[in-house]
Amino acid sequence: MSPRILYRRIALAEVVSWALLLTGMFLKYVTRTTGLGVTVFGMVHGVVFIAFCLVTVLLWVNQRWTVREGLLGLASAVPPFLTVWWERRLDRAGRLDGGWRLGRDGEAPTSPAERLVAALLARPAVAVAVGLVAVAGLTGVALLVGPPVGTDG
Repeated sequence: MSPRILYRRIALAEVVSWALLLTGMFLKYVTRTTGLGVTVFGMVHGVVFIAFCLVTVLLWVNQRWTVREGLLGLASAVPPFLTVWWERRLDRAGRLDGGWRLGRDGEAPTSPAERLVAALLARPAVAVAVGLVAVAGLTGVALLVGPPVGTDG
């Protein structure tokens, strides 16, 4: 899977998770019919949010994004529905072009971050496992810290 396809898919998943969470919030706070949507879709959104941020960092390193591009990529996950706009903007600017620069038979890594990305890209199954463990671990930390807003109602 190319960087472009990966980022497009995770950006779309983040938008869908936002839509589901906002639907759950509407049902809980406007119609006052059920809070189940917030419970379920809040967790889904949290997991996809974390995955989007990890993929953003991965592409930031691989695609040699500027600090501004990387930080804006991370920030695009915060407001609802902005990730797809950000992904399309990067794509139009050619910042998602090409394959995995640091992948097998790719460029030699020159920094610790590039060495980590190159090691992950050299072993895709390990990369997926590391990604799943990272998402699960960060989700666990987020659950310990608590929701981003009060839990009234």
